[in-house]
Amino acid sequence: MTYTYADVAKMLDHSLLNPTMTTADFEAGCRLAVAYDCASVCIQPYYLKRCAELLAGSTVVPSTVIGFPHGGHTTAIKVAEAKQALADGGRELDMVCNISQVLSGAWDYVRRDIQEIVACTHAAGAKLKVIFENCYLKDEQKIRLCEICGELGVDWVKTSTGYGTGGATLDDLRLMRKHAPAKTQVKAAGGVRDLDTLLQVRDIGVTRCGSSRSGELLDEARRRLGLPPIEGYGAAPAAKTANY
Repeated sequence: MTYTYADVAKMLDHSLLNPTMTTADFEAGCRLAVAYDCASVCIQPYYLKRCAELLAGSTVVPSTVIGFPHGGHTTAIKVAEAKQALADGGRELDMVCNISQVLSGAWDYVRRDIQEIVACTHAAGAKLKVIFENCYLKDEQKIRLCEICGELGVDWVKTSTGYGTGGATLDDLRLMRKHAPAKTQVKAAGGVRDLDTLLQVRDIGVTRCGSSRSGELLDEARRRLGLPPIEGYGAAPAAKTANY
């Protein structure tokens, strides 16, 4: 299969969520995402408004997290977070499901929790990703979440926060792609650390990956394609080695 640079770049949600990141890190990360033309920047909520300003005029979408990282916020707080994020310019929201309620088998609660965020997000013309945190779940719980998210019209189901005990696995991504309806996309987070893995998950049907290494991944994509480096970033390309 042939891949273009845009195919790969537009898979990446550039992640700026590490709790030790400074405002200087956020500013540099937003500019990097614009330079490389990533799909989005997923940033700590308090800096989202500034992120939207930095991304204005580009094709990179401002995004943030809701109920992060454990999903244990009350639904009302998640709704308030979502409304604030939307007011601050967020166009995609990554919400953590209530992991405790999933593990408790409280599926009515889980459904209502997700449904409330779907409703306010879609009402604003934005999109929602629901994070499962698969490292804590059994396959049957992952499958049920895929079914619920599909029924509610969630835009993406997502493997992980990147801050649990494990990230995306190929087996989990195959499971999610199999059990989520075709209209529901799949996002990987955690564990996609090189271009070959990114291309491998793409073959499974994954359309987005959260990454704090976007520059490294896309430098390698450009090198393989024989494209020049992004000005101010990356290194000189070697001879083209593969048709991606």
